[in-house]
Amino acid sequence: MTDDMADDMADGPTLAELVTADPSTARVLERHGLDYCCGGRRSLRAACEERGIDAGSLLAELGELGAGPAPDWASMGPAELVEHLESTHHRYLHEELPLLSALAEKVVGVHGGRHPELAEVRGTYEELRADLEPHLMKEERVLFPMIRELVAAGETPELHCGSIANPIGVMLMEHDRAGELLAHLRRSTDTYRPPEDACNSYRVLYSRLAQLEGDVHLHVHKENNLLFPAVLALADPTAR
Repeated sequence: MTDDMADDMADGPTLAELVTADPSTARVLERHGLDYCCGGRRSLRAACEERGIDAGSLLAELGELGAGPAPDWASMGPAELVEHLESTHHRYLHEELPLLSALAEKVVGVHGGRHPELAEVRGTYEELRADLEPHLMKEERVLFPMIRELVAAGETPELHCGSIANPIGVMLMEHDRAGELLAHLRRSTDTYRPPEDACNSYRVLYSRLAQLEGDVHLHVHKENNLLFPAVLALADPTAR
């Protein structure tokens, strides 16, 4: 959210205005049960009063979106990079994936009759979610603990799966599949361009799907091109 939004708080920016200016605010509003679509004409302050939410605290939470310097992940070692991946990309996906499912269901329910392509959009998204969630679990419960152990040991530890290259190979294949599904999602949404008659929720859905694509692409880049090569080099110094 921009500084102008905070300055305009006294004038009562509406929920719809907040989301239109920055679609990422929709995630915060949804967490607090604030309807920015059908109820989008209400001011943030009025909506907070209706639900017993402190408007100042919520405004501060919105102001934290995108705040602070970006971490220098390109210079991180494997253990630090694992922590970064879990606290940023994994955290984002754990929160965003179920919210997007609910939003997609809502949009299909309202607009699916006029826009049958939405059924394909939702189907592709749900397939992507069904792949990503177990992928995150395998990284958090299997691969990332192995990486931490490898870094802490200072030498290659005994691993139950043999070489650490084995789970990394599985992750690489799953990354490729996620990329294919994201490419399909981009095509089926006409590069995330909503139709002229799209409501606010419809537009937010496409905007957040685009954000999801960008986040997953960066996530995969950090793992494929930084984390995994560093881990493989650490596990087998002779291969450097």
